[in-house]
Amino acid sequence: MSEPARQQAQREQTAARVMARADELAAISETPGALTRVYLSPQHLQANQQVAQWMREAGMTVWQDSVGNICGRYEGEQEGAPAILLGSHLDTVRNAGRYDGMLGVLTAIEVVQALHQQGRRLAKAIEIVGFCDEEGTRFGITLLGSRGLTGTWPASWLAQTDGEGISVSEAMLQAGLDPAQISLAARRQEEIAAYLELHIEQGPCLEQAELALGVVEAINGARRLNCCFTGEAGHAGTVPMSHRKDALAAAAEWMMQIEAMTREHGGNLVATVGTLRCAPGAVNVIPGEVSLSLDIRGPHNEPLDALLNALLAQAQAIAARRHMQFRADEFYRIAATPCDSGLQAVLRDAVQTVQGRSLTLPSGAGHDAIAIAERWPVGMLFVRCKGGISHHPAESVTVDDVALGIAAYAAAVGALGALG
Repeated sequence: MSEPARQQAQREQTAARVMARADELAAISETPGALTRVYLSPQHLQANQQVAQWMREAGMTVWQDSVGNICGRYEGEQEGAPAILLGSHLDTVRNAGRYDGMLGVLTAIEVVQALHQQGRRLAKAIEIVGFCDEEGTRFGITLLGSRGLTGTWPASWLAQTDGEGISVSEAMLQAGLDPAQISLAARRQEEIAAYLELHIEQGPCLEQAELALGVVEAINGARRLNCCFTGEAGHAGTVPMSHRKDALAAAAEWMMQIEAMTREHGGNLVATVGTLRCAPGAVNVIPGEVSLSLDIRGPHNEPLDALLNALLAQAQAIAARRHMQFRADEFYRIAATPCDSGLQAVLRDAVQTVQGRSLTLPSGAGHDAIAIAERWPVGMLFVRCKGGISHHPAESVTVDDVALGIAAYAAAVGALGALG
């Protein structure tokens, strides 16, 4: 067998092992026939132990930290060297797919496994973390595991309860963790050099571009608002069209403008009206008030805020022209999280090497990298998923794409790890 053929066969074998391990983790679920694994459940702790075993087999020293993250370290050439942190999350939404989060942990283990088999050490250490709770499924708290590492765990989280009235504090005690020791999960700034995360794209861009891999430029920021047009209700049969103050007509006009203006702004901005409620809501009454939600997202804060301001100004103009009122209340805001430019360059080089060209794209979904970026530089590598589907049992990746992903991941880690 030629050397290229041997390398290709090894890649496929490694990717097949990742797929098989993803199947093993998917079987660790609280719901038979559907994958659900939430923070500090018996299934979460079981998944941690399984991942810990694979980490040890890859030559890593393993521990579970004080908030429930499972961690492993592969030492560098010099003991105590700063680490390149790899990983993703092991918790899931309800009735989840088997690759969201888990693929990032399993491919990271393979990167270390290859070094271990070769007897190689890098100038930097490599650490892997399986974050305990990114989704927030059980307690409604997102990025719980990564906030443990960054030391930004609010004390108020301990009192948050799940659907059965069990608090985070009580769940920790039941799992053998000490709520008083949460701060021990925090890592010192100098211990970590950079964070890399491989993740399924959760969108259709790579599939449409016919590419297996892409490099993330930023994790989208988001703004969410409750909006309302207030006109005047009236009899559907007796009020002439020229006299109407139809709140639904105003909202419909604005919704069309939201779509058109967001497209015009470009820049990977997206906007969604997800809810709509008419009052009084009768078939023979002109709607006097319409409440609707607005969710806008984008990879850069300034264009995002510019779009929001333009959309709100347009709504006010529509309302004024129609002699009615408009109001908007923002109830959620998260800043865009840019990926480190240097890490993007390293990942682009790695992707170009394995697939010929690289595509840069934003992440429309949140990741643990949001929290990690507050303290360390972050980079993200996306792997194509079928139909862009995620958070669903139909989540699907191919062995070939995973093989390319591992190759690019390993090349990026090798390039970063070689730097003292």
